[in-house]
Amino acid sequence: MTVGHTPWRARLMWIASLFVLTIFAAQLVRVQAFDASGVQQAALQKRLNTVTTPALRGRILDAKGNVLASSVERRTVTVNQNAVVEYARMIDGKRVTVGVDGAAQRLAPLLGTTPEELVPKLTGTSGYWILAKNVPPLAWREIEAMGIPGILSEVTFQREYPAGMTASPLVGFVRDDGTAGGGLESMMDSQLAGKPGKEIFERARDGKAIPWAQRLSEPAENGHDVTLTIDADVQWFAQNAIANQVIATGSSSGYVVVMEAKTGKLRAVATYPSFDPTDVGKTKASALGNRAFQEVFEPGSTAKVMSISAALEEQAVTPATGVIVPNRLKRSDTTFRDSHDHPTLELTVAGVMAKSSNIGTILVTESIPAATMEKYQRAFGLGEKSGIGFAGESVGLLTPAAEQSGSQRYTTLFGQGLSLTAIQATSVFQTIANGGVRVPPTLVEGTSGADGQMVSPAARDGIRVVSEQTADQVSMMLEEVVGPSGTAKHVAIPGYRIAGKTGTANRPSESGVGYRGYTTSFIGYAPAEDPEFVVAVILQNPTAGAPSGGSQCGPIFKDVMTYVLQAYQVPPTGQPSAELPLKPSVPLVAGAPGVISDKRSTG
Repeated sequence: MTVGHTPWRARLMWIASLFVLTIFAAQLVRVQAFDASGVQQAALQKRLNTVTTPALRGRILDAKGNVLASSVERRTVTVNQNAVVEYARMIDGKRVTVGVDGAAQRLAPLLGTTPEELVPKLTGTSGYWILAKNVPPLAWREIEAMGIPGILSEVTFQREYPAGMTASPLVGFVRDDGTAGGGLESMMDSQLAGKPGKEIFERARDGKAIPWAQRLSEPAENGHDVTLTIDADVQWFAQNAIANQVIATGSSSGYVVVMEAKTGKLRAVATYPSFDPTDVGKTKASALGNRAFQEVFEPGSTAKVMSISAALEEQAVTPATGVIVPNRLKRSDTTFRDSHDHPTLELTVAGVMAKSSNIGTILVTESIPAATMEKYQRAFGLGEKSGIGFAGESVGLLTPAAEQSGSQRYTTLFGQGLSLTAIQATSVFQTIANGGVRVPPTLVEGTSGADGQMVSPAARDGIRVVSEQTADQVSMMLEEVVGPSGTAKHVAIPGYRIAGKTGTANRPSESGVGYRGYTTSFIGYAPAEDPEFVVAVILQNPTAGAPSGGSQCGPIFKDVMTYVLQAYQVPPTGQPSAELPLKPSVPLVAGAPGVISDKRSTG
């Protein structure tokens, strides 16, 4: 019978149970005694949470302290879906668990959504889920006061641009991830960005910090403010002026540059089309730059300033030298013409500039060796960046003299076959306005240091390009351009002496083969006897009306220059200009001393 074996079975079961309990006890002793430190450390690591605290990005200010870009505090609101289901609140004196639905009803209005849209985000098993970004601090304080378990927030910063589209191609933008996206934001990123900090704390089951637990923090280092040379008021006026003219002329783009003649400080760099810096997703990536720094174009007649300056400096001509200008001029494999047919003209060098004759310019300047002319062009700033450091800035296109084609040798003299940027083009006129000394342009006035004091960049030395005498002679010629017999007499500003030059150039086609359309421009400075400001106006590919730098860009120059002179309280001119003769006083004879004519057969 098996009954007799029952005590043995009981003893066997008792021994087996004792053995198992012994193992459990040993394991308990090991965990609580021998491995206590390791277990505690593992538990601590599970509770620890590291949060990066973003640095406050520095502001971008104009020269008068007006804010062009700044960062404001925002919150990213998150949820621990495992904890929010326990949400309970007092209703009619009783504590009632309202869970996800109750939380959604209270959160939705403050997060700018509906309870129906919010419930799916609150439901689930995720310990971390983003509910909303860029929530204002005031709204977060209301949410925090509700005490909903699992609802937390992270400090973030949202970039704001008070000047909006007026300055966005210049100031740039910041992407959603906080990285700089172009313009000054990118150029000065190392000063603006600051250094993020971090916070390490123990968190409870609902994700919140345990109040009595140890907490370690490394504070963020905020970025520095950057002050520009830009005047926000001038920028606004110039931006509106060029935007309206681009639309009115059907141009593909346009820009206005305002530069101080004596210092090279940029007071406005306005370009159109522009973009919304707070919603760059609606703009093509190719349109997010600044065309005044990045877009290159053939300048046309404004480049004659460099060529005639070189001829004067090399003492090949004087302003009064007579020039016989035929209707056609053959050089190399090309027959050149002026903008319109004309009988043979008798002009002075000053008259060639005032009438903007391509043929006259070739005759006046072709005696200067190509290598020497290239030297002057580079001294005026062509073929190199401005030194500002603007993202994506172009050096332009300047073919070395030894590599120029036969016709290019002559086209570069009147502004075709070479390319530059609007900043470079403005610097050419700044050089003449400043008595022949080119001052590299500047865009940044300074950066705030750790003590709050502004630290200015090292001043850059001016570069003597031509003598003061040559600059004065060219300046007098440029006054004749806006005189009664010049190509831009309608640009004159009552009470002020104006010096400037029109430009109408063939525009290279988008395919890069041949020309299609035009670039029109007017660049000048005032007051001519003691220049304070240089203003450049350029339109790309205008399609409404006849292309003309004088009629299309001249009025914008006049409006912007008038505004700047009044804004900076520049007094009117106190003395009349010294007029230069545009035509010789006696008939010219080809081959006579002091007379320039075509000495080559035209066939």
